[in-house]
Amino acid sequence: AALVQHVLFMLVYKFEFYFPFASRLFHQLVILNPIFSDVAGDITVSVDGQSFLLHKFPLVSRCGRIRRMVAEAKDPDLSKLELVNVPGGATAFELAAKFCYGSNFEITTANVAHLRCIAEYLEMTEDYQEENLIVRTEMYLNDLVVKNLEKSLQVLCACESLDPMVEEIGFVDRCVDAIAMNASKEQLVSGLAHLECDAGSGKLRMHCQDWWVEDLSALRIDYYQRVIAAMRRSGVRPESIGTSIVHYAQTALKGIERRHVWDSGPLVGDNQRVVVETLINLMATEKITAVTLSFLFGMLRMAIEVDAGLDYRIEVEKRIGLHLEMASLDDLLIPSMQTSESMFDVDTVHRILVNFLQRIEEDDSGDLSPCGYESDGLKSPSHGSVLKVGRLMDGYLAEIAPDPYLKLQKFMTLIELLPDYARIVDDGLYRAIDIYLKAHPSLMESECKKLCKLIDCQKLSQDASSHAAQNDRLPMQMVVRVLYFEQLRLKSSFSGGHSGGGGEYCSFSQRITMPISGSGVPSSCVSPRAAGAADSYASLRRENRELKLEVSRMRVRLTELEREQGMMKQGMRDGRPGEHGRAFFASISRGIGRMAMFGP
Repeated sequence: AALVQHVLFMLVYKFEFYFPFASRLFHQLVILNPIFSDVAGDITVSVDGQSFLLHKFPLVSRCGRIRRMVAEAKDPDLSKLELVNVPGGATAFELAAKFCYGSNFEITTANVAHLRCIAEYLEMTEDYQEENLIVRTEMYLNDLVVKNLEKSLQVLCACESLDPMVEEIGFVDRCVDAIAMNASKEQLVSGLAHLECDAGSGKLRMHCQDWWVEDLSALRIDYYQRVIAAMRRSGVRPESIGTSIVHYAQTALKGIERRHVWDSGPLVGDNQRVVVETLINLMATEKITAVTLSFLFGMLRMAIEVDAGLDYRIEVEKRIGLHLEMASLDDLLIPSMQTSESMFDVDTVHRILVNFLQRIEEDDSGDLSPCGYESDGLKSPSHGSVLKVGRLMDGYLAEIAPDPYLKLQKFMTLIELLPDYARIVDDGLYRAIDIYLKAHPSLMESECKKLCKLIDCQKLSQDASSHAAQNDRLPMQMVVRVLYFEQLRLKSSFSGGHSGGGGEYCSFSQRITMPISGSGVPSSCVSPRAAGAADSYASLRRENRELKLEVSRMRVRLTELEREQGMMKQGMRDGRPGEHGRAFFASISRGIGRMAMFGP
């Protein structure tokens, strides 16, 4: 009986091969057992090292590729076939073989992609049998998958191991488009269902949750990129896309731990680098702005961690620069990955600050005054934003100043970047420079002078000035400038409460109006001996020891002046300026007379 059935199979095969147009009629006349369990197999098919003992007839009746291989074989009694590059491997081929034998099995979202690809590979078209496997999988795809967002996501996830066949047949594109279209429809329906009207203002508000945000994180990064691009085209809300990108990054990059300068282990793999670069490129090409500043800083850190390309890092830095005033100090403290450099990545912060200043220059070129103050433009950064960045950078400078490896030039460059109006007071800058001087005692005197010139002594508060006057780390010229402007402050404070002074006060006012030289040291216009200013400055360098002694005396005198000023104010409030007022004027005159010797 087995021999008879085997002969029958061969006759059917020969008949179909030579009379293909009559094959369908023949199958209607011949009734075959769907499972040939009682007939020995006559062909062994090898797929990925796994062998299947099968029968030629059910395979050649539905599979064009196997029919062609058998027909082209030189051996008429071919008993072995080897299939290479089979999409889905042995598992997918086993399902296709069951279909050829007529066995019942369920097509699901987990196997439809594999079945569609193996059907394409085996050429299971309608030319060989009606309702062949390609048609059956297409029916399932069109009727159940593309109309449902969840099923489309599941099928797309199952496509990851089926390259390149799954791409060649356009299966991925159909799933991507189905996901985007269904997400757009769901948002529209959900938005209409939850639409509310604010009775107070008449504004419409929408409340809906996008469940698919988390499910998209299961996709491979290249599939995810295509889905997001399709969602942008189909009109999905930018906020939902931004939330999805944040969730995908948190899921895909959660295994990356922060490395430190002293770590010498290997860097992370290329897959994580591809994820970071793809997400950054996605935000740039699709113009996705609905992400938080903290996420951008996180992506910047990740880009540094995985050694992403410089272009990707610069793209994130530009986005951060647009909202730098909203950043915190912790955001800017980015560890450096170079062991030979400073502990913090100062170059990255420098580029971010440059982008912020370029944004001000570009956006406010026609809207701001030369001083850079706020205009009426809707997109113009306010002066308050610039002040926030100034305070932020002063805090950052103070944090990085103790780093013994921080080069002076980098430190000064960060200070010089900000315009003058970014700081109302220079107390924060003075604190940062003082910390740097303390942490770098080996600086040359010329370097200390150059650094301290960046401080505007007129912007120092009284507390900062008092500290600077007693700070041994500051150059002598800096101390002199601080004392001089402290004298001016005392004079201005007094004149504000006693504007009706007599001749002695007028003489004092004329003498106190001292211009400042290019070096920042007050010139000696307080006396007629101004012609010897240059010689006085030269002698200052030669007589350093005497200067220190004189400055110490002036510190003591400054304390006395402050005490006398307080007594004078108290006397004016009591209506008795007499004795203390004359003593105060005499003290100021003597103090200014002493300072004339420090001018250049």
